[in-house]
Amino acid sequence: MITLIAFVVTLAILVIVHEFGHFQVARWCGVKVLKFSFGFGKPIYSKKLGKDQTEFLVSALPLGGYVKMLDERELNQDELRSYDEATLSRAFNRQAVWKRILIVMAGPAANLLLAIFLYWLLMMQGVVGIKPELGDINPESAAAHALFEDGQVISKIAAKPVSTWQDVQWVMLEKAIKSTSISIQTNNADNKIINHDLDLSGLSKDDFEGDFLSKLGLNPKQPKLPAIIGHVIDGSPAEKAGLRSGDVVARADGQAISDWQGLVAKIQQHPSQQLHLEIIRNKRFMSIDVTPNAIKESGQLRGQIGAALQVDEKLFASTLITTHYSPTEALLKAANKTWETSLFSLKMLANMLTGYVSVKTISGPVTIANYAGQSAHLGIKAFVGFLAMISISLGVLNLLPIPVLDGGHLLYYIVEIIKGSPVSDKTMEIGQRIGMFIIMLLMTCALYNDINRLIAG
Repeated sequence: MITLIAFVVTLAILVIVHEFGHFQVARWCGVKVLKFSFGFGKPIYSKKLGKDQTEFLVSALPLGGYVKMLDERELNQDELRSYDEATLSRAFNRQAVWKRILIVMAGPAANLLLAIFLYWLLMMQGVVGIKPELGDINPESAAAHALFEDGQVISKIAAKPVSTWQDVQWVMLEKAIKSTSISIQTNNADNKIINHDLDLSGLSKDDFEGDFLSKLGLNPKQPKLPAIIGHVIDGSPAEKAGLRSGDVVARADGQAISDWQGLVAKIQQHPSQQLHLEIIRNKRFMSIDVTPNAIKESGQLRGQIGAALQVDEKLFASTLITTHYSPTEALLKAANKTWETSLFSLKMLANMLTGYVSVKTISGPVTIANYAGQSAHLGIKAFVGFLAMISISLGVLNLLPIPVLDGGHLLYYIVEIIKGSPVSDKTMEIGQRIGMFIIMLLMTCALYNDINRLIAG
């Protein structure tokens, strides 16, 4: 239910802000707006407001929205005669080309401004992130060959400063798509600066869909958490075996368990295979046999018993860092983050077309709903950050020069400026068909990826 509500709230905010951009700039330019609708299909609520008696609608299918302006090209002869000349002079098609460009650009611009505003609020509240301190380094990984060591703190990537693990992920993703190596600066326990050249040639385009940093051998430092059972899921193998909250796992198949990570690793190695656990409950030793479920993850079968860690809040807090900004600093940071994210989105799209990045990275409504629900569960800050990211994606997507999208209309207007006359109706009709085909292709690909993620976990 939280996922569903979060998804609807996300769509409502993004669509209303986008369409309000078109609506408000159209009014500033003197264009008569007939309808403002959230959703498509059959109206379930309608009310006329303002001197133009604009009809505000809430429609049955909440997967978008639209603003309908007066346009002579969409009217029959009877409808044309119902308007006087003063009203017809306010039709969208009669406006100067620069006004039409402003109106069309206003929707995506509103989404980008929303992202800036949301990031500004978050940065003033304080940005919480994981410290960019390295954990265990796989001795066979690219990180090990680049002489990274456990406990080093990443300070710069390609000369760009980073302060959190999220920064590390973002900058690495931005730089790694077309690079075969990257320079990374770290500080050791003595605060000595060490420079590394990390080889990226082992990455494939499909790796960018998942945790590519882990494949390189880069993982954040994790506190050594004792193997204490916190929550047991109803009907899970853990519950069926008799595990309870508070149980301390001491051994698994005769091997000593020193921390939670060790227990998880042992369980993952035993999909559908019985595992003998020795636990401590109320200061007494007990033996329990559990058979983990087999879960397919990243193409491999892994064991899972349905038990969660007992969280030590203080221990986790030691791995986090909070950065605060003044209102002015926060605004500059928010604008810069929105700009960088927009450019990165365009680069990713370009790299998909050239084959550098897999089309598996495209997500559809199911994945968006899933992340909306996850971020809502994590709290208001996580949800606001998610909302800002999706708002940028919507703004950038709508600026693409594809007929049907706002960017397609901008393309028509640029051609109009160059040739000195509007694009013909026949050209626009062909463009609409091509645009619809491209959009349907993207949606099909996105839905396929969504379904594939659900099946493959």
